[in-house]
Amino acid sequence: MLRHVSASPSSNRFPWLKVALFAAALTVGAGVGIGVAVANQSGGSTNVTATAPDDPGITWPAGARRAPDFTLRDQAGRTISMRSLRGRPVILAFIDPVCRNLCPLEAKVLNDVPAQFPASTRPAIVAVSVNPWGQAPSNLRLDAVRWRLVPAWRWALGRYAPLARVWQQYAIGVRVHTKTLAGVTVHTVDHTEAAYVIDPAGYERALFVFPYRSGDVVSAVRRVLAGRSSSSQR
Repeated sequence: MLRHVSASPSSNRFPWLKVALFAAALTVGAGVGIGVAVANQSGGSTNVTATAPDDPGITWPAGARRAPDFTLRDQAGRTISMRSLRGRPVILAFIDPVCRNLCPLEAKVLNDVPAQFPASTRPAIVAVSVNPWGQAPSNLRLDAVRWRLVPAWRWALGRYAPLARVWQQYAIGVRVHTKTLAGVTVHTVDHTEAAYVIDPAGYERALFVFPYRSGDVVSAVRRVLAGRSSSSQR
């Protein structure tokens, strides 16, 4: 059963994406042209995959969609923002630090990408947390070991309100389930699993909804870099 699919209301910035996500949820196997993944930390996950195996994701031309800026903090407590990463490609993903089903699989796919590029053009991986209650340093350290996170990986962490603004800006659906067990409040999170490729100038160039392949992300980054090289030679 599909527990949750949502492309949160984002000022109509992605009306087509919201329609596609909801349509895919309602028409499993009906040939909808987008894949959908829903992850949750409790272990019950559902994939709705309606894309062809060679689907390269959704792409945009250079300069068409400015990636919304945000300012959060990384796992070392340093400020991280989209503006601070200008000048290099960025893979922007949305991950639950305590997820144990789809998120580790997506992390594995993303980990394979940076090694395909020389150090001078290697993309940064920015993982925006979708679970502000699961960001304890011990959880992040465990992820680094279990998921074998590469040095290019940086978390983008914060409290609920600033994180929720980022989810909304990027049309990422997040649903929080809260319950109290033996006097302890427990939060579980369902979320759509997606990653953007953002070019060195700070524009969105591709969107992949999990499951996707590292090769598709590598190809998108290469197209971005090739376009930058062509522009510099004009």
